[in-house]
Amino acid sequence: MRLPFTLPFLTLLLAGTAYALPAEAPLVSRTAADSLTVTWRDPNPVDVFVSDDPAATIAKAKVVSKDDRDGREIVTVRPGERAYFLIRDRKSGDIARVAERVLPLEQGSNFRDIGGYPAAGGKHVRWGLIYRSGGQPLLTTSDKASIRALGLTSLVDLRSSEERVLAPTRIDGVPYQAVGYSMAALLGGGMKNGEGTYRPMPVLLAPQLRLVFADLLAKKGAIAYNCSAGQDRTGFVTAMILSALDVPRDTIVADYHLSTTYRRPEWEMPRINAAAHEGDPVALMFARYQDNPGAAKPQPLKDPDGTAFLSYAFDEIQKRWGSVDNYLEREIGLSKIDRAALRAAYLE
Repeated sequence: MRLPFTLPFLTLLLAGTAYALPAEAPLVSRTAADSLTVTWRDPNPVDVFVSDDPAATIAKAKVVSKDDRDGREIVTVRPGERAYFLIRDRKSGDIARVAERVLPLEQGSNFRDIGGYPAAGGKHVRWGLIYRSGGQPLLTTSDKASIRALGLTSLVDLRSSEERVLAPTRIDGVPYQAVGYSMAALLGGGMKNGEGTYRPMPVLLAPQLRLVFADLLAKKGAIAYNCSAGQDRTGFVTAMILSALDVPRDTIVADYHLSTTYRRPEWEMPRINAAAHEGDPVALMFARYQDNPGAAKPQPLKDPDGTAFLSYAFDEIQKRWGSVDNYLEREIGLSKIDRAALRAAYLE
């Protein structure tokens, strides 16, 4: 089953943010360490506000620009500062909330907010509460401070036992959860193609999904989850979260493909000395990966015909459980009441 997505929507996501009404296509892009550019399209003048609180109201946000008609505003921020913008249409009073999609870490990979995406009923996923990421073994002191400022209350590590030993996270002071399994369970004795990797995920990652959804239902604050690249296992978990929040499938697939843009493979795993890991097949596999020049550049997550690898996981769920809702209920234990509670907590 091929999951289509529209080129304009993917282009919008690649710019680094999410679509929101009423201001059409609001974007936040980092033009310098201390500078963000906010752009939008609106036939009416707007007021622009900023806050470091992802849930801030207009009354508690700082005015950036009033009666703005040119669709562009440059805002100075402290390096590493997380800024959330509210764009209010002066005619309708409607408000769009938008932020930078990816955290600009010095030595991190693919660490991004999944807020802002449209959901059923005209709602959007709340910013600043759910983060997806690649591995974090090489974070700088500055990176750690930026992540600390997010106020994470939980980190679920989706990686295998071997990966967690080779590249332990440098995120400190956050409750940490993982489920032990061998890399062999993911690879099946060798490197698989997209279909071979993704079809087992609904079963392989069910224990980790239960942890993530339990954290979300606890509503203690922002959470994060990661694998090594932040694209495959993390992509599947993100797809299940967004599905539970009634985000359209094409939006989910578009977010999935952002990993090709936001990955930084050089920061996902410390350099491995193959000679020091003789007899360790997982370490040797990563060492070979690091020695492959082609691996330095993230590759598109799709078959030559354009089929997204993630579609194989959705197809497997459809075949075995009939729908994502059935899978979440029967395999993960997420009831209709739970899903309603998630929508109430994580949509606005």
